[in-house]
Amino acid sequence: MLTYKGYTGKIEVDTDSRMFHGSVLDIKDVIAYHGSSYEELEQDFRGAIDDYLEYCQELGENPDKPFSGKLMFRTNPDTHRQIFIASQKAGKSINAWMEEVLQQACHGSQSN
Repeated sequence: MLTYKGYTGKIEVDTDSRMFHGSVLDIKDVIAYHGSSYEELEQDFRGAIDDYLEYCQELGENPDKPFSGKLMFRTNPDTHRQIFIASQKAGKSINAWMEEVLQQACHGSQSN
């Protein structure tokens, strides 16, 4: 995965052409990039993001952003109660507690 200015892009390899290519994930607009080496791919990815942001600015439009930072979470009442109690014991709001727990879970899953 590539990341730049809040955007994440996937990397794919075409073994026939010996080229790397990819596209930005989780936005409606299409941003694609390519390169004959990882370095070229990364450079084209960054350039494509910069071009996209510049183009949106020229049009006076807001660029599509992959994530708002708002996450809807539904659970059963017993789990909700357990989350509330755990957050209170930690001296945190439910949001702050969940942020900490989810970050720890994400970091732990990346090491596997």
